[in-house]
Amino acid sequence: MSIARSASSLQLARETRERFVLATGSVIVPLAQAIRDRLTRQASEVGSARAMQESRDDFVAFQGQATQWVSLAQTSWRKSVNTPGAAAGASSTGGLRLELIGDDVMESNILSSRLAQAIQEKASFELSDLRLRIQHLEGTTELDAHDVLRPEALSKLLVDQWLAAGLSRALWARVQDTVQQLLVGAVVKAYEDANAFLVSKGVMEEIDLKNFVRRTGGSGGSSGPATVPGSPYAGGGASQAPGAAPRHGSSEASPQARGFAPSVPLATTGGSPLLLARQRAQTALLSLKRFVAARIGAADMQSTMSSSPQSVAGTDGSAPAGGAGGGGGGTSRAVSNTFAAVIADAEAAYRMAATQYMQNSPGDQATMLQQASVDLRRRSAEIKKRAPTTADKATVEIVALMFQAILAEERIPFSARVWFARLQMPVLRVAIAEPEFFGTLQHPARMLIDRMGSCVMGFDAAAISGSALEGEIRRVVQVIEQYPETGQRVFKLVFDEFVAFLGRYLTQSDTTQRVMSVAQQVEQKETMAIQYTIELRKMLNDMPVRDEIREFLFKVWAEVLAIAALRYGAQGEQTVMLKRVASELVWAASAKPNRADRARVIQDLPQLLQRLRLGMNLLGIIDEPQEAHIKTIGATLSDAFLSKTEAIPAAKIEAMAERLAHLEDFVSDEGGASNLPLDANSIELLLGVDAASIEVVPDTSGAVVAEDMLEWAHELQVGNWFMLDHNDRVSQVQFVWRSDRKQLHLFASADGRSFLIQVGRLANYLQAGLLVPAEEETLTVRATREALAKLDANPERLLN
Repeated sequence: MSIARSASSLQLARETRERFVLATGSVIVPLAQAIRDRLTRQASEVGSARAMQESRDDFVAFQGQATQWVSLAQTSWRKSVNTPGAAAGASSTGGLRLELIGDDVMESNILSSRLAQAIQEKASFELSDLRLRIQHLEGTTELDAHDVLRPEALSKLLVDQWLAAGLSRALWARVQDTVQQLLVGAVVKAYEDANAFLVSKGVMEEIDLKNFVRRTGGSGGSSGPATVPGSPYAGGGASQAPGAAPRHGSSEASPQARGFAPSVPLATTGGSPLLLARQRAQTALLSLKRFVAARIGAADMQSTMSSSPQSVAGTDGSAPAGGAGGGGGGTSRAVSNTFAAVIADAEAAYRMAATQYMQNSPGDQATMLQQASVDLRRRSAEIKKRAPTTADKATVEIVALMFQAILAEERIPFSARVWFARLQMPVLRVAIAEPEFFGTLQHPARMLIDRMGSCVMGFDAAAISGSALEGEIRRVVQVIEQYPETGQRVFKLVFDEFVAFLGRYLTQSDTTQRVMSVAQQVEQKETMAIQYTIELRKMLNDMPVRDEIREFLFKVWAEVLAIAALRYGAQGEQTVMLKRVASELVWAASAKPNRADRARVIQDLPQLLQRLRLGMNLLGIIDEPQEAHIKTIGATLSDAFLSKTEAIPAAKIEAMAERLAHLEDFVSDEGGASNLPLDANSIELLLGVDAASIEVVPDTSGAVVAEDMLEWAHELQVGNWFMLDHNDRVSQVQFVWRSDRKQLHLFASADGRSFLIQVGRLANYLQAGLLVPAEEETLTVRATREALAKLDANPERLLN
């Protein structure tokens, strides 16, 4: 329903959309250039005759039509603010018709929906907040199905205009990773800026969970559960997952509005294991949607949507139907309130029963879990009988089957499975209110269950029982149970808290803390050394300095300054003294045509050499290697006495000394650390820590690292388990820590060994299959597959 809003509020909402369109539209030209650069590189690569010809054809085709595509896309996108639905190609068929559509249309929608899904996965929470703010301004409970703020709008427009410009779908498929890489970041930034703009205008500066609770009054004054008005993806605007079929007619009549959409399989594409795993997972979700949509009639779906999906969870904006606000939908609203109360009652009853199971069978966990599973199945059957629509019945059955699979997962310790079971009713409530749960892997409820599952499946029951990890899982479940009215937002809240907890829990042992500290310091030291070298090169760029001195400063003294800054601080007394040594050495090694300068060098030389030795001692360069450096420097200084070249002006030496004193002001914290020299000796020698307990796996010199493998390495989640095959020994390891600059990754095995792996080698191990995830797919995806298998074998159970 809609609530009247002032002209100023509506104008602010419009201005937000205009700013969003302007920000996202500005990326189209750079996007075209990125595609052109990609095709240019491919056209110059050597390969098979067929591949080379295809690359050249792609380049020529894009060169000829790129300008037209940019023009069409920019013009259409600007117009989309004034003509809602234009960007998304809105249709106006009266009601839902599940019918065959052309292959071309289907393929186009697969392409655009993949891009929309990529945006959705990265921008889920920013978009969620923006939805709520826009709905607040406009007094609505959901965005229009074709609103420009939806990820589908821009995605579909870009694909449609690509085809309108005469470019092929096959070419788009070949460059879609480039499109995603550039576009997703720009759109996420635009969402962030839109939220910041509205906050600056005083629009919902804080979005608190309880601010969106709307209790719905039932008959007899009873109060049912509540949800967040305008929950993301509630109603007809559900985001389509990759491969989902296009919607027909109004959003209220579409199956996507309840999360069940006719869909097609993903096209077969190449890609990294990470991309392929995501595609397999998305295919599982799409297959489930297709199965359900084929068994839900259009008439029932139309009836279900007539009351708006928010009513299922008891949300109606400000004025409940049949109350002071008046309006239609009273009958269906009453049924929805009743159904919400049924779920709430079942949840409360199961909570009490589960507590009794735990008290009555403390030593027989198998019996306790069996009782819990049977009880859940019985309560699900009762809820299903009272579900007001076939879509609700299907939702109840699917969630029940998913949790049956989760509770049957023997690798999850018993004590953890008991708490997982208590999430079934909260997840059911969210699945009914928020169809996004069935359409994306990034729904907070899925993410929470997957993260907790992946973490506990590597531990045995003894390690979990009574541990802080079990206590945290219990706390997470109880918090979710306390806020049934907040939809996915409470899942997001506890997910973030659980991730933060893992960061502390997995690194709490003294050994791990020591390894982390050492690794972090090594990374900081090596990063600083590289950046100090870069700055020293800049300083000496236009100075007449001997090659021997340059090499010493770049390869040795930059390391000395880095380790000193790490140990004593950037402005510590020792560090400042060693920085001064660098400028003194440059001056001493320059030409000395004047007698006074030569006398000064002779006088200062003993102290200079002493400080050079002090710095090299700090770095662990002693005995013969140190003497070799001192000998080379001494010979260079002797040559400086006889040199007839121009001396370095004192002003330049002073400028160098000043810049060295504040060297940290000139170096960046970003980049420059892609090739850290790392080994066990450097850890022990440089930092004085025994590295015997650390298996150091550094990058291999000269090894080529694939970009998609690096991306995979950077996206590994702390807490997940892997099988590591290192030096012909296979170990089960848990990923426990990643360094601040994402260069070093720490894995721990049950026998107490630690593996510190540098990011390049980690990527190569992933590519070679030497580091393999213990689970090929997440817990909820596997549960979805098992639910679908049961439904395929016994389709009647979906609605019966």
